[in-house]
Amino acid sequence: MVKTALSPKPSVEVGLVCDAGTSLAGVHGLTDLFTYAGEFASKRQDGDGPPPIRVVHWRWDDGETEVTHSSDSQSGLPHAPTILIIPGNLRAPLQSFTASPLIPWLRQRHAEGVVIAAVCGGVFLLAETGLLTGRQATTHWALAEQFTTRFPDVLVESDHMVIDYGDVVTAGGVLAWADLGLRLTERFLGPTVMLETARYMLVDPPGREQRYYSDFNPRTKHGDAVILKVQQWLWTQRERPVSVADIAHYARLEPRTFLRRFTKATGMTPSEYQQRLRISRARELLEFSKRSIDDIASNVGYDDAGGFRRVFHKIVGLTPSDYRRRFSR
Repeated sequence: MVKTALSPKPSVEVGLVCDAGTSLAGVHGLTDLFTYAGEFASKRQDGDGPPPIRVVHWRWDDGETEVTHSSDSQSGLPHAPTILIIPGNLRAPLQSFTASPLIPWLRQRHAEGVVIAAVCGGVFLLAETGLLTGRQATTHWALAEQFTTRFPDVLVESDHMVIDYGDVVTAGGVLAWADLGLRLTERFLGPTVMLETARYMLVDPPGREQRYYSDFNPRTKHGDAVILKVQQWLWTQRERPVSVADIAHYARLEPRTFLRRFTKATGMTPSEYQQRLRISRARELLEFSKRSIDDIASNVGYDDAGGFRRVFHKIVGLTPSDYRRRFSR
């Protein structure tokens, strides 16, 4: 039987959008990932046809009026980006880029059908374009409150590592560029090439969630001094449930008034907030102690170990046993 060669796929042009605040780890990491993916895809095509992936670095520098390319793996050819990725950015969470030529440039590329993606702090820059308005997006869990304050029309879901709308994709966490890159490799080059790339780079295939790693990071900059005092007190009580009536008494507020103010300030009910605190304590015990899971459940105020396991999995995304295997010191 004659073996039929695989037909070459059209070239995929990946653009990495950089400025002075861009994380070099993200730029070089994504460049390497897509280079490896292109090599694996090329082997499956018997080396026929053009390289399946072209990687271009686009750059804008302060004071410049245009976005230009600074590096190109297939120079000399007309540019037709398939996707533009904004890697992690250290400046974007701290300042506005509304006056930057990057913003209209990204909007125009999106209008031309180019997929726009961003990682960690780079999601702030993507949000400046308005392309995330009314949609869910993820960024680093420690930046979620700051992001929500600046972009209230975007629904932040920082438990997720990647949120993919097809035309816009966001990834949370400094090293989430790997999850994003593999997700896009799977989309454009197929699952086999994606898995080969992941194995070669010793990276877990897409499927991780940011909540495996994130600490409970409650809102504290809400301006309600009474509720802030309650939050600080609840931290000392995180190994036992406290009733709303008892918390309201501590706050010297009527229960209904307390409940309204607490929910407005923190974005959670007191019950949800305490649940997060107790699970946070359980994570510490799973990481640093050898206590049994039933003992840890009891230690953080759960009489029913089965109920503790269900709540833990709902919040963290892993069972207590899986969490201990992954993170115990």
